[in-house]
Amino acid sequence: MVRKVLVGWQASYAVLAALAVAPTVAMAADNAGGAAQSESSPAASEVQASDDGGVVISVLGRKAVHATKVSIGRVLIDDLPSGANPMAAISVSPGVSFQSADPQGISTWASQIFIHGFDQRAVGMTLDEMPLGEMTYRNYNGLSPMQAVTSENVAGVDMVQSAGAESVAATNNLGGALTYTSLDPSHVMGASVTQGFGSYSNFHTFVRLDSGDLNSTGTRFYASYMRNTQDKWKSGGGSTAQQVNFKIVQPLGSDSSLTAFFNWNDLHELVYQDMSPDILNTLGNNIDYYYNGKASGYIAAYNAAQGIFPAGYEKLKAPLDASYYDGATNQSDVMGYLKADIAVTDRLRWVTTAYGHGEESQTTWTSPYFGSPGGSLLSELVKEPSIRRFGVVSRVSYEVAKHHLGMGVWYENNHYRSPMNAYALPAVVNGVIQGGVLNPLDRFVNPFANIFDQTYNTNTFTAFVQDDYHPVHNLTLHAGFKSILSTTSVDKGYLNQGYYGAIGNIASGVSLTTAEAFLPHFGADWTFLGHHELFFDISKNARTYAQSGFKLSSSPFAVTQAAFDQMSGSIKPETDWTYAVGYRYGSKLFDVSIYAYHTDFSNRLQQITSGSSINPVSTVANVGGVTMNGVEGLLSVRPLTGLSITNSISYNHGVYNDNIVDQNGVHQIKGKQVVNYPRLMYKARVGYDIGKLSFYVDESRTGWRNYDYQGQYRVPGYWMTNLGVQWHIRKPSDGETFAQVFKGLTLSFNLNNVTNKTYVATMGEVGNPMSGAEAYTYQSMILGMPRSAFGTIKADF
Repeated sequence: MVRKVLVGWQASYAVLAALAVAPTVAMAADNAGGAAQSESSPAASEVQASDDGGVVISVLGRKAVHATKVSIGRVLIDDLPSGANPMAAISVSPGVSFQSADPQGISTWASQIFIHGFDQRAVGMTLDEMPLGEMTYRNYNGLSPMQAVTSENVAGVDMVQSAGAESVAATNNLGGALTYTSLDPSHVMGASVTQGFGSYSNFHTFVRLDSGDLNSTGTRFYASYMRNTQDKWKSGGGSTAQQVNFKIVQPLGSDSSLTAFFNWNDLHELVYQDMSPDILNTLGNNIDYYYNGKASGYIAAYNAAQGIFPAGYEKLKAPLDASYYDGATNQSDVMGYLKADIAVTDRLRWVTTAYGHGEESQTTWTSPYFGSPGGSLLSELVKEPSIRRFGVVSRVSYEVAKHHLGMGVWYENNHYRSPMNAYALPAVVNGVIQGGVLNPLDRFVNPFANIFDQTYNTNTFTAFVQDDYHPVHNLTLHAGFKSILSTTSVDKGYLNQGYYGAIGNIASGVSLTTAEAFLPHFGADWTFLGHHELFFDISKNARTYAQSGFKLSSSPFAVTQAAFDQMSGSIKPETDWTYAVGYRYGSKLFDVSIYAYHTDFSNRLQQITSGSSINPVSTVANVGGVTMNGVEGLLSVRPLTGLSITNSISYNHGVYNDNIVDQNGVHQIKGKQVVNYPRLMYKARVGYDIGKLSFYVDESRTGWRNYDYQGQYRVPGYWMTNLGVQWHIRKPSDGETFAQVFKGLTLSFNLNNVTNKTYVATMGEVGNPMSGAEAYTYQSMILGMPRSAFGTIKADF
């Protein structure tokens, strides 16, 4: 099998992604002072299997505008460890950083992606055009793509960087969009089985059954089941995830269809304890929750609540918070859609998707600050958000003369509730537990206290109009705009004054509206002299107000009634303008690209806290803007058949425009690099395909990251190495069975973090400190996985 890469900047990215594994980040903390392509137009770039089973990527010469779009296909995702997050493949693109505490990238608490300085909260995400909402822990209006569709059922992901994407059903896409496409059922009856094994008892099983065409009209479906388990690499416990996908397609004539998709997922995960520089420097890397699945773990947590700590903890500035008994995620989703894709005429197409989604979740931690009835010093605090949403996405496209016209609407109603309850835990007397300890991965029932509660109801309407105009065959001009009208009403607010003190009630009986009538998007793409391309792209985007439980985010609703009344007159939606320009050259031997962007981010909303770190006074304020200037370059050469050598570098100068003023004074953050995102990233990949073997080595450099807003504490740069190999004993494209049973059979091996570095994978998961003085004890870091190996057997029948 030889991988063929033709021409284009997108091809260079795909060479990187084709050999991708989840990148990781090392840590050595110290102190230191394009234009989006229309949803209804052809794909901007194609990633597909060649006749010999390789990859053919063709970019130039297409009429669609694709300046800022990168496409990742199924063959590229297959190079990852089994069950891995497709975002790991996306992350090899310049300017993209993906972090997770596990090499599969499936942890909901510790997974984090940045695109040109914006994290996932500002990236729109969809599956088959169905909105997935804002990718956050305890998502309030959707779910993570990993929980919406099994990794093996992802056909591809399109990434729109920085600008545009007005046709995407999202109201948070300040930093671009990720649009996932699920596989369609096969026309041929068959099955696919994947079995993965890995470090720390990783066990990944996936089975998909395809019906093939059931009748002369082409009715076909598939059903799949996935189960993934993995132990934590430190402390006790682990995670178990199960998922079922079902998809059925009914063709209507030669160019229309009805499609139905169903997804159920169930996740139970013991997460990793948040680290601080103080913990890491004083106690090392293996500190985690006390939970170990035995009575000794609970007794150790109970002793800590009495001030009796394990050896070494007394050296910490905040030993009580260094470890709690447990922290867990339990989440279940049911989601589905029905889509009608109708070719009204040979020029007019109408696509409408109706969808629904329900979610129940419980996220937990054991508090040593709020005891249980009966005298126990501990209680289990459980946030129990739920989602009930439904909506319709509809668009039409029309080809006339040299124009490709598109327009569409999206409506959604989302009912979100965000309670937190307290559940009783037993006391420990003379080293003996006085009763049963709750299993953090079970369903919690019968709380003894309600801590807070709020009910949100959001109605969102968006509309877009766009035109791709081709005055000549090698030039595309794009113009379009998006309108947003979204209103969130909050009711049934409650705060437990015994827990919070006499601070008044939570915001209730209030509402805020985001109304942006004109969010424009302009772009142009010109190919010339066969292999050259120039483009520019300009767009404005907006983000509706976030939602969460009390004081859990920068949501203007997640504050007291008094704080809401004080700020409601001055609060504004976050918006940004992004400008991009680029050049590409591609040939059979090498690709070159240069891409530059400028972003003006306005009305940045930030949670402002004061008082106790356990129960601070909290409000949300408009703290000004951010200015980002970035440039990235890529060079990919193919000196020999099957050999590809790719290098890319990206630089982002993203700084805050204003100082922050609060009750503690003036915080000097103006001109400081944005937190959590590296200013400099370098990525290199060598991949070689020979016969039935594929091999790669991946080396990356991540620059320093600011931990606090004033830039006084930094996580410095690091190198990371990953490698992998695949043996394609037989591929389905070979056209004949193997041993009378298999249509395809592949064995693969991946080794992540080859040099076994200690590194921080995720930063800022519970916010960031304001200054270096606060940073040393601020717990908002999660360590990444040590060296880990994965083996996979994939068989097609």
